[in-house]
Amino acid sequence: MKRIILKIGLCMAIGLLVFSCKEESKKVVTTAPINFTKEGNLEIYRADTDSLLIQLDIEIAETDYETQTGLMYRNSMEDRQGMLFIFPDVAYHSFYMKNTKFPLDIIYIDEDLKVASIIKNAQPLNEQSLPSEVPVMYVLEVNAGLADLWQLTPRDKITFTRLK
Repeated sequence: MKRIILKIGLCMAIGLLVFSCKEESKKVVTTAPINFTKEGNLEIYRADTDSLLIQLDIEIAETDYETQTGLMYRNSMEDRQGMLFIFPDVAYHSFYMKNTKFPLDIIYIDEDLKVASIIKNAQPLNEQSLPSEVPVMYVLEVNAGLADLWQLTPRDKITFTRLK
């Protein structure tokens, strides 16, 4: 009887070992592409001359879900497009590039709609914190390199309008 119990126990142990080491096949999750949806227009003006630097089509992120997701899971964005984050209060904000597949310039904007600070060339998929230097109410994300191309500086101003 002892032998039978030992054999059964040994078989169970071997079975457990074999099945517990088995690799599960990884499931690949695919999602439909997320397309840009124009929700407004944004203009950037030079601080000292009020000359127009650029006009952009923008998506607006202001709900918790929209601000947490941002441009995640997208493959690209056109150079004349951007995402404007609108926060309910002026505060320090920090962004990261988790699940963002292309590099961005992150433009922090104060409550007076003036550029406060700029993070240039934030790298895809990097989860390092990218904080504002001062409290802000808005953040504009655009393709990396555009802040330099436009020669954007702190104190430059934005205006925006919603389509709805």
